[in-house]
Amino acid sequence: MRENATEVIVGGAVLALALGFLAYAAQATGFSRSTAGYDLRANFRSAEGVSLGTDVRLAGVKIGTVTGMTLNTDTYRAETVFTLQNDVLVPDDSAAVVASEGLLGGTFVEIVPGGSFDYFAEGAVIEDTQGAVSLISLLMKFVSGNQE
Repeated sequence: MRENATEVIVGGAVLALALGFLAYAAQATGFSRSTAGYDLRANFRSAEGVSLGTDVRLAGVKIGTVTGMTLNTDTYRAETVFTLQNDVLVPDDSAAVVASEGLLGGTFVEIVPGGSFDYFAEGAVIEDTQGAVSLISLLMKFVSGNQE
């Protein structure tokens, strides 16, 4: 069996391209990033659309992910845990809001920073939260003419 130099070069280029694509995909999805960070907690009335791995954003920039969700059976609220990057300090009067990327877009948790000079400590609870707004219920109110 004879080796053709062109086939070897093309095969090497395809292999290099595939490895480059995998490295780019790992970097773009955050898979290659370290899981080092600190946890914050928040309790939402409705966390519709939020699941494990959902982005946590500040000013539109991803600063962490949702790493835990449970239902508190005493308060019937969704208790969430976020892991944020160590280099991002969040003022202790900030709010956590379940937001949508658009009508057909996904859901993410937005941190709305406050003006405090003190910051949340590891494991602190964000008290000021706003749950998800149901698009269906808004449309039903509009169609039925309810002004509640």
